[in-house]
Amino acid sequence: MPDLTPELLLRGYAIGVFPMAEHRDDPEIFWVDPRQRGIFPLDSFHISRSLARAMRRTEFTITVNTAFSDVVEGCADRAETWINEQIFTLYLDLHARGSAHSLEVWEGPELVGGVYGVTLGSAFFGESMFSRRTNASKIALACLVDRLRRGGFTLFDTQFLTDHLASLGAVEIPRAAYQKLLDDAQQHSASFVAPAPATPQDVVQRMAQIS
Repeated sequence: MPDLTPELLLRGYAIGVFPMAEHRDDPEIFWVDPRQRGIFPLDSFHISRSLARAMRRTEFTITVNTAFSDVVEGCADRAETWINEQIFTLYLDLHARGSAHSLEVWEGPELVGGVYGVTLGSAFFGESMFSRRTNASKIALACLVDRLRRGGFTLFDTQFLTDHLASLGAVEIPRAAYQKLLDDAQQHSASFVAPAPATPQDVVQRMAQIS
C-alpha cells in the first residue's frame, strides 16, 4: 500500500473500505472490504429494561471530542488490536481536521469508556470502543446513536457484527446494499457536534418516546 495519508484514508471510506493492521507492532496496513457489513439502523437501537434502568440511575457523564486521543488509546489498550502507530496518528490527523470524533464516558474525573469514528456526509463509521466499567460501552453506544439521530446522520457503519452489537440492534447487510446506503449518505450533510449535550437520562427518555 502507498503511504497512507488522511486524504487517502477518507477516499477509502468514500468507496466502502477501511484500514487495519494485523497487530499493534505490525507496520503493514491493509484495506478491508467485508462481504457482509455490520450497520446500526438508527431507528432500531434496542434498550433493554436493565440498560434503561442503568441509564436512569447512572452517575456517568458524557462528553464529545474532549479526550479523542485518550479514547483511541483506550481502544488500543488490549491484548490484540488492529490500531498500530500509523493508524493512531492518522486518526489524530482526521480529528484535527474535523473528520473524526469521539464520545467519552466519565466516572467523576476518570475516563471509563468511549467510542470514536469517522464522519463523511451523513455517514458515521464507528471504528472502535472500550469500556472499563459495567454498562459503559452500552451507554456510550446509546448516547452515540442519539447524537447521530439528532445530528442528521443516515448511516451508522459498525464494519463487523459482534454478538454485543447484535444484542443492541445491529445487523449485517450485503456489500451491495451497504454501497447503496453509503452512496446516499454522501449526498447529504450531518453534524456530529451540533446537537446539544445530553445526559444518559435525557437519551433514555428520548428513546422511550421513539419506541
